[in-house]
Amino acid sequence: MPFLELSLVVRVEQQPRAEEALQDLGALSITLRDADAETPDEQAIFEPGVGELPLWPTITLNALFDEHADRRGLAAALGELLPWLEPDQLNFTEIADQDWERAWMDQFQPMAFGRRLWIYPWNIEPPADDDRVVVRLDPGLAFGSGTHPTTALCLEWLDSLDLVGKTITDYGCGSGILAIAALKLGAASAIGVDNDPQALIASRDNAERNGVADRLALFLPEDFNATVADVFIANILAGPLGDLAPRFAAAAKPGAPFAISGILVGQQDELLQRYAEWFDELRVDTREDWVRISGRRRR
Repeated sequence: MPFLELSLVVRVEQQPRAEEALQDLGALSITLRDADAETPDEQAIFEPGVGELPLWPTITLNALFDEHADRRGLAAALGELLPWLEPDQLNFTEIADQDWERAWMDQFQPMAFGRRLWIYPWNIEPPADDDRVVVRLDPGLAFGSGTHPTTALCLEWLDSLDLVGKTITDYGCGSGILAIAALKLGAASAIGVDNDPQALIASRDNAERNGVADRLALFLPEDFNATVADVFIANILAGPLGDLAPRFAAAAKPGAPFAISGILVGQQDELLQRYAEWFDELRVDTREDWVRISGRRRR
């Protein structure tokens, strides 16, 4: 079906509130890109990782609504929710469903992570290769395609582990990409946790697409009972990573490998100190301006 796309340009500090307002008004999806990019598709984030923030000073938010959404009503409601917003900052465009999917598919090509792991869009058939572990993704309305550095760091970490027969918890699962990758790499079962119900739907859809839905359990944070896992990974914001450290420690078996990401360079020292209370062998890996911290749950 066609959609109504609402675009607005905001400063980086305004982005979280603007995105929240669009979600409150029923946006089906929200994508972000650099407002100062030379071309519309340059540096686009079609599926930013859950809790991951863009680094651009000004951001274009593109929100998709049902084609019958009331334009005047949306503009009026945004004016109330975002008093600093000027009417000329809003732009409405009708967009066909196939155009949306095509934009995602054109932007997302097969990508390798580590020695074996590959992420493929659903419309590209991988070659017959016994050594290639392939995760197939659909351009759904949730986050995480592997294009963001934090997701890439987490995928490479998973590829480096021996996951055969293990249980894994993926906190902030988004599209399910990390949990599904772990299952395809040999994990026996996985738990995905996310505060966005749409993310859980997308994770379930992608798990079914990859034939692992029967081994993936999905929960909202309030329903997650911190089942102890052999491997633990969380790709969210630095603030929640610090707040949730005790809960994450309780959810990892003694000796369990763990990794956290969604951390900007400069934020890692405080988290290293925080996690040293429960985790050993801490190390930092970076990509662009993002950090992954990994280690093991203290025995």
